Amino acid sequence: MKVIVQIPCYNEEETLPLVVKSIPRNIDGIDKLEILIIDDGSTDRTVEVAKELGVDHIISNVGNKGLATSFATGINECLKLGADIIVNTDGDNQYPQEKIPDLIKPILDGESDIVVSDRQTHKIKHFSWVKKRLQSAGSRVVRMASGTTIPDAPSGFRAYSREAVLNLNIITYFSYVTETIIQAGKRKIAITHVPIETNPKTRESRLFKNTWQHVFESSKSIIRVYSMYESLRIFLSIGSVLFLAGSLGLGRWLWFFFTQDNAGHVQSLVISAGLIIVGFQIGLIGLLSDLVSVNRKLIEDTLYRVKKMELREK
Repeated sequence: MKVIVQIPCYNEEETLPLVVKSIPRNIDGIDKLEILIIDDGSTDRTVEVAKELGVDHIISNVGNKGLATSFATGINECLKLGADIIVNTDGDNQYPQEKIPDLIKPILDGESDIVVSDRQTHKIKHFSWVKKRLQSAGSRVVRMASGTTIPDAPSGFRAYSREAVLNLNIITYFSYVTETIIQAGKRKIAITHVPIETNPKTRESRLFKNTWQHVFESSKSIIRVYSMYESLRIFLSIGSVLFLAGSLGLGRWLWFFFTQDNAGHVQSLVISAGLIIVGFQIGLIGLLSDLVSVNRKLIEDTLYRVKKMELREK
């Protein structure tokens, strides 16, 4: 059983030694543990420090590609290197690497394919009251969208089985955290969580400029991925609301038409007819989107088989 701990890094020369040195090298049930650094175009000595620390593998992006791209690049490299379990942690030493044995245990026991750490954000002292509330609300939305029970969706300290990552496809550029949870839920990949306590803060986040940017980008990611799997529900819901509103307006016009001598209220008729037509069209778009989603499922299955064939050949 081989575990690879991947660490996406962007200018982490100061904190990377803390991360690497705290990774346990001997874990029960694991024959080999290796460390992979994904350098996302760092302009400091991150790569040099990684080499000095003796990490097993280093790959570098040409320029700064972002966290989601670096994560996906690392996952693909881990698969090529023969990883049975992939652990993702951050280069800022936010997460307690000594908890890696607890993180991978559900996978080793055959109970889950993805394990997400629960930072228990309500206990994190440097999080503001607003950030705690937003983190909680965002995780609740992800739970609803994915049908999972993950309490801390933004947490990046995670473990994935080989089978899980073969089934996941990263399509966003901002962050992979919510996307992978929703994909896991919709594709029936077993996912669970384990509680941890974070290390003291070392620096501000480089993923986003402020909390509201994080909220905006995360919201886009959630909507995009959820729409991939529930397009029929989304479009039919919108179309039904418009169709119902138009029908009520039409009913109102008919009431006045048959109970009053004049045939006024033409504006209501026009608006109602427009709503009914638009609602019907949106419903049709939902049906077409559902047909496209069937094609997507077939493509995902083909991609899964292609990945396995490529890795088998290597």
